[in-house]
Amino acid sequence: MKERGTGGSIINSGSILGLRQACGVLPYPMSKSGAIQLTKALALEWARHGIRVNPLAPGYVKTELNGEPWQGDAGKALIRRIPQRRLGRLKDLDGPLLLLASDMSAYMTGIGR
Repeated sequence: MKERGTGGSIINSGSILGLRQACGVLPYPMSKSGAIQLTKALALEWARHGIRVNPLAPGYVKTELNGEPWQGDAGKALIRRIPQRRLGRLKDLDGPLLLLASDMSAYMTGIGR
């Protein structure tokens, strides 16, 4: 993008656990917080080239890989603390992804969430 001078949008995968702590999953929040900080640094460096760099750091989203833990008491207690009282669905990410990928977010870079 930089060499071509075309600008563009990069969206990195973050997580709510890149912004807060949780017990028993140290490598995951470490990697996600690193990805978020990398994204913010690149946003600063590449903005002058017309390249927007944003992380998408959703809350808890149910997937095929993480569905089972939400069935236990700890998972249900966490869900009760979510304002919508439910887990996110993958389709809930469609709108934010489309916004960040489109020119509708032309003035958004390094937003951090």
